[in-house]
Amino acid sequence: MSEHRLFLEGEADTQKLGRALARLAKKSGQGLTVFLEGDLGMGKTTLSRGFIRGLGHTGAVKSPTYTLVEPYEELTPPTYHFDLYRLGDPEELEYMGIRDYFNGQSVCLIEWPERGTGLLPKPDLEIQLEYQGEGRSAVVRARSELGASLLNELELTGPRY
Repeated sequence: MSEHRLFLEGEADTQKLGRALARLAKKSGQGLTVFLEGDLGMGKTTLSRGFIRGLGHTGAVKSPTYTLVEPYEELTPPTYHFDLYRLGDPEELEYMGIRDYFNGQSVCLIEWPERGTGLLPKPDLEIQLEYQGEGRSAVVRARSELGASLLNELELTGPRY
């Protein structure tokens, strides 16, 4: 397992990381599953916003806390932003057709993935966000060959992402 640690000074850096990952995901031409982990207020939705805007979305990007999933099917690749914080039982994911989203061609950004344990596929990348002084630390971990490839490219681009 490889990982890359970054310091995110603020919201702009968090969105910048999301945009950089979007650029790499689009370049790969493959679907991607990303688990976003961290306490409330750590920047999971902000990172998702940067990613989705990095793929070209110009409208609002809000947290799908009450709907569980927000689709951005007009993007290339089609992208689904999940927030499982309010999920009562992982079995609820079966009722919403969770498996259809993970088709190898879409990007799935999943906040609070631990709430879907047993029904979610293995991620390509895990991103853990935590407080670090006045900012946040982001630990990006590769969990698949695709994730390792993207992480390697992210590392090569250096601090500018």
